[in-house]
Amino acid sequence: MTAADELEDFYDQEVTVLTLESSGSWGDEYTHTSGVPCFLDESRNIVLDQNGQEVVSMTTLTGPVDTADLYTPGSQVKLPTRTATVIAVGVARPGILDLPAHVEVSLT
Repeated sequence: MTAADELEDFYDQEVTVLTLESSGSWGDEYTHTSGVPCFLDESRNIVLDQNGQEVVSMTTLTGPVDTADLYTPGSQVKLPTRTATVIAVGVARPGILDLPAHVEVSLT
């Protein structure tokens, strides 16, 4: 078993991601992706948004590293109980270490 396979057991939720593609005078345009596996942590944290402002994150989503491109700031994530907005995204790539790569997404 590779290190990347080790985290699959923790991805006990699936969400729908509405990736923000563009914003304009006609409104926002999103791409829908359903069934994205993840782990959800519903604890509050203070994070920095894309403008460097402190924002309270109500949920941290952890998922496979190959889903990182879905989570652009401003995108929407349909959680089991509500819809949240992506504040910030971080990718953990361990390089030569045999640790699992993953994405962490801070949500409103």
